[in-house]
Amino acid sequence: MAAYLIRRLWQMLPTLAGVVLLVFVLFKFFGDDPATILGGLNATPEQIEAIREQLGLNEPWWVQLWIFVKQIATFNWGRSWATSEAVSNLFATRLPATLTVMLPILLLDALLAVPIALGVARVRGSLTDRALMVATTVALSISFLVYIIVGQYVFGFQLGWFPVQGWSDSTLTNLTTYVPLPALLAVMVGVAPQTRLYRSFFLDELGQDYVRTARAKGLGEGRVMWHVLRNALIPILTNVGLALPGVFVGSFLIEVFFSIPGLGREVLLAVNRADYPVIQATAVYLAVLTMLINLAVDLLYKLVDPRVVLK
Repeated sequence: MAAYLIRRLWQMLPTLAGVVLLVFVLFKFFGDDPATILGGLNATPEQIEAIREQLGLNEPWWVQLWIFVKQIATFNWGRSWATSEAVSNLFATRLPATLTVMLPILLLDALLAVPIALGVARVRGSLTDRALMVATTVALSISFLVYIIVGQYVFGFQLGWFPVQGWSDSTLTNLTTYVPLPALLAVMVGVAPQTRLYRSFFLDELGQDYVRTARAKGLGEGRVMWHVLRNALIPILTNVGLALPGVFVGSFLIEVFFSIPGLGREVLLAVNRADYPVIQATAVYLAVLTMLINLAVDLLYKLVDPRVVLK
């Protein structure tokens, strides 16, 4: 296990190097001139040149690439061009709000989709199965923006069950007051595709020979479904691992509409302001997060199924 872990971490380095090079090239050679953006429309050529000198943009590209690599290695991305706040401090102060919203959504998605999918797979072809498949298809056909607008109007303005916007310094208050509505709407959207996908995983397992053999030997249906669940966990874990980075990206929309001071809203503001340091840091961190999640999922395979050999 230790040898496999070290080997995988070592193999991440070329991938990370490729991501870093790609991010640098995109922002260096294809983006707008940062000095012109920061200077504004009324800046003189002398002012723009002074900004370029201050940011080190007059240096050769390989020097700028080395500075960029050092920023990644030291976690020192400098300061936001728009607010002059240290990028490291921006991540440290905004990330807790994002996690407070997204972790409950991740947990609820998995805890609801798996048992629902297992239940309808067991009664495949029944009225319950068909009705749920129709409901999930309808849910998939509606944009998340519609869920947000209707959810805020019904649950916030009409019923008054939840506040539409707001945030506090207390994690408990946030979880009990401000998180339920965005989490409810996100789960309503996320459970539908997960249920359909996990149902297909369970149906594939239910068609295997070991299920027919277990039933022929008189094994209880509950025990049979437990074995089906365990054997289907590997593709489920794969799907969860692939979805995790996307969930964090999806938090951008939630944070904007519900005025949550999280990292997602800050990244969108950075895009609108052409705040390159924040955008570059986010791109690299998301790449690292994706690689670490894939590694964690591979390690969980061994825990779920002892037959899996890590090579």
